[in-house]
Amino acid sequence: MNKNKLFGENVSRQSRPFSAFGQTGGTVMTGAGTDLFRIALCELGNVLARVDDGRIDAACAMLANARRIVVYGCGREALQVKGFTMRLYHLGLPVSVVGEMTTPPLTAGDVFLVSSGPGETSTVLTLMRVAREAGATVLLLTAQTGSSAATLADFTLLIPAQTMADDQGLDKTSVLPMGSVFEGALFLLFEVMVLKLKAITGMSSEAMRARHTNME
Repeated sequence: MNKNKLFGENVSRQSRPFSAFGQTGGTVMTGAGTDLFRIALCELGNVLARVDDGRIDAACAMLANARRIVVYGCGREALQVKGFTMRLYHLGLPVSVVGEMTTPPLTAGDVFLVSSGPGETSTVLTLMRVAREAGATVLLLTAQTGSSAATLADFTLLIPAQTMADDQGLDKTSVLPMGSVFEGALFLLFEVMVLKLKAITGMSSEAMRARHTNME
């Protein structure tokens, strides 16, 4: 299905300058009401419509075929990545989060999935180098193809959204603050990747549900 049709007619437009969103002095007009929801959803749709479907499929194939998956993200990106980790576990894939005491060492055949919207996070760059030296494949999600992280990655999945690399002055394109558009797009992208991985692995919804913790 054409993603432009899926997300609606507004998706066909290029991202508008921040000044077009009814701003006064950089402050959202409080009278905008529910229009803010429409604007935010339109922004997310515009971003996701521009993500390459073929590269999403390739990223899913890498994860499905990995001997082991280890994931990492900073700040609010980490919350999205950890949510995706939970679903990967539900799918029966061997996955761990950097920093957990049970995270195994990475070696050849493993995939290190890392998110860095701006692509210059020092912790991310350090861990990417460690993963590469260990022989693992580095799968990066970022908004900056020319970043330091992109040069280190074996495979980059571009999410063309505003991050803290371009959220100020004339570069600002979103009504949402800082990297919120990128983080929101991560959530939706991961949900679609779960559906694709579910098809690849042949995992049933019942089997996924059976893996959900009973310790809540």
